[in-house]
Amino acid sequence: MFGKGSKLYSILFLKCPRCHEGDFLESHPYTFSDFNKVKERCENCELKYSIEPSFYYGSMYVSYGVGIALAVAVFATLYLLGLDLQPLTIFFSILTTLVLLMPYIGAISKSIWANLFFKYDKEFAMKVKQSQP
Repeated sequence: MFGKGSKLYSILFLKCPRCHEGDFLESHPYTFSDFNKVKERCENCELKYSIEPSFYYGSMYVSYGVGIALAVAVFATLYLLGLDLQPLTIFFSILTTLVLLMPYIGAISKSIWANLFFKYDKEFAMKVKQSQP
């Protein structure tokens, strides 16, 4: 379920949607000089990551959904731990979590968006892996 060949692997580890070998981003999500900049192409399979100009604008909707899911998860965790917190404390807990994870949420959202349009090709990935020295 989490190995190569699954969408979850490509999304969580920010790998190429088609071969699951190449990196999806120019650098780490927390490197602010190249903040969540998607590479032009995969260095292994030469997949062009951008189908059209402004392709990744749609990932903003995904980012919103991921942020809401994360906020609900933080609230549920605080509730299940039995912490009797004031609403303002819960709000700042959620806000702090979202701010700290913002670069990773943006990267994951772009990866999810790309994985909606590109699929893993096991045969192609094996062919590319065998052709490399």
